[in-house]
Amino acid sequence: MSKIGLLAFLGLCLVASKAGAQILKPVTWSYGAKKVSATEAIVFFKATIDQGWHVYSQHIKDGGPVKTSFTFTPSKDFTLDGPTAEPKPVVRMEKAFNMEIGFFEHAVIFSQKVKLKTGATTVSGTLEYMTCNDNQCLPPEDIQFNVPVK
Repeated sequence: MSKIGLLAFLGLCLVASKAGAQILKPVTWSYGAKKVSATEAIVFFKATIDQGWHVYSQHIKDGGPVKTSFTFTPSKDFTLDGPTAEPKPVVRMEKAFNMEIGFFEHAVIFSQKVKLKTGATTVSGTLEYMTCNDNQCLPPEDIQFNVPVK
């Protein structure tokens, strides 16, 4: 093989390996907060989910996929008011886990009520989630959040 042919072959291999090594990001998170009174607010966590993918409920039994969870950084400015809420999930039998599992498709909004001790604060913490489609699951991901409440 000539040097030019070898270089062309190596270049094609490099392009093919780059194309196959794309990082999948089927879920995008966004955040917001709304004050409902001088002493209460609701913090929102929205997952926008690509077609064919899903994110799991917070209420998954042991032995299944990693459930969505929220860990809030303690603050002197606010306290949590109850658990993080979610809408009713789709529930179906998932063969990969051999159990019925609740999940969300397309988009989901989780919400957390907080009692404010000051007029403005930032609610911070980490959310963990896992996403799957009918062919594969991606490793669980931890995402830091900082949501201003004004």
